[in-house]
Amino acid sequence: MGGAVSAGEDNDELIDNLKEAQYIRTELVEQAFRAIDRADYYLEEFKENAYKDLAWKHGNIHLSAPCIYSEVMEALDLQPGLSFLNLGSGTGYLSSMVGLILGPFGVNHGVELHSDVIEYAKQKLDFFIRTSDSFDKFDFCEPSFVTGNCLEISPDCSQYDRVYCGAGVQKEHEEYMKSLLKVGGILVMPLEEKLTKITRTGPSAWETKKILAVSFAPLIQPCHSESGKSRLVQLPPLAVRSLQDLARIAIRGTIKKVIRQETVSSSGNGLKNTPRAKRRRVRRRRMETIVFLDKEVFASRISSPSDDNSCEDLEEEREEDRAPPESKPAPPVNFLREKVLSLPLPDPLKYYLLYYREKRNCFCIIGYHHHGKELYKIEFTVYVTSVYTFRSSPKLLRSTPGTPPLQ
Repeated sequence: MGGAVSAGEDNDELIDNLKEAQYIRTELVEQAFRAIDRADYYLEEFKENAYKDLAWKHGNIHLSAPCIYSEVMEALDLQPGLSFLNLGSGTGYLSSMVGLILGPFGVNHGVELHSDVIEYAKQKLDFFIRTSDSFDKFDFCEPSFVTGNCLEISPDCSQYDRVYCGAGVQKEHEEYMKSLLKVGGILVMPLEEKLTKITRTGPSAWETKKILAVSFAPLIQPCHSESGKSRLVQLPPLAVRSLQDLARIAIRGTIKKVIRQETVSSSGNGLKNTPRAKRRRVRRRRMETIVFLDKEVFASRISSPSDDNSCEDLEEEREEDRAPPESKPAPPVNFLREKVLSLPLPDPLKYYLLYYREKRNCFCIIGYHHHGKELYKIEFTVYVTSVYTFRSSPKLLRSTPGTPPLQ
């Protein structure tokens, strides 16, 4: 058992390895992969395996191997403003990366069979929005997840520009999958043990391309109710953005432009990512590899643009890689956050522009209360969350003599 690329020490090194092996080939896909740390979607006790090019499964929770996700992302040819449907959306890792490319005017829907996995995906999505600095670098199309069997989608639901299915599709369901796609759209799915890209070029015209040999667990067949009728899955409606949301998108976009202009005028260059520490690059002998996607499920690599018969067992290190190891670079500055917090605006509006981010968006309310002859001090720590609600944790402390009067 082995991965298609070498294991990384962190998310950036994993992406470096995927790029070197030509699984990641475009800048948009690379940016999305770097923005979301794969380890954040693992349970704490399994995070040591997050940067290996291997699948992970625990109960109903499942992540495909990074090389599979990168091939899927490249094959989907994502662009801002498109609509995307993820069948078997799982942890939401893929849907969140897709949302970074689709932007605020895209559509990002997922269907997942297991309700516990839906809850897990929502928790991970909320954590990303609240805590990740990379969130502010993008205009995000937030995923919406529904519970149900993806083979029971209501026939009156809208068609999509891009569709991905994360389970093996039986031949008899191929036409059903195609029916979910708009003309000009792209469908990526495991079909007959091949990761397959199908492009709808006309009302009844299709182009098919085999990408990678795989073996996924098959789609679970629908279970009919006692009445014998199937439980139709209703996908989220295509909602129109509120004027408030549109204003936030426009303001954040204007602030980003100002930041870019300030950076260009001061340094002559656009914003760049903080340089990462240089790593030794080792090129290994070309080999056929197997990636396990479940206890009895695997995906094998059949070809790669990076295969080179002239490769030696080991490539010499570049001169710059022989330099003494550098200290770990400081975390990048979140310029948008700093700019918003410096604006002469009321705090609630600043928090709204930052999507009620967790960092720096907690505050303490202190009050005093008389009860008989005793005076109590009450502290409320309030956190503003991404779902626009307040979480409070009141703590009642008995006051000491000399405590100031009620405020």
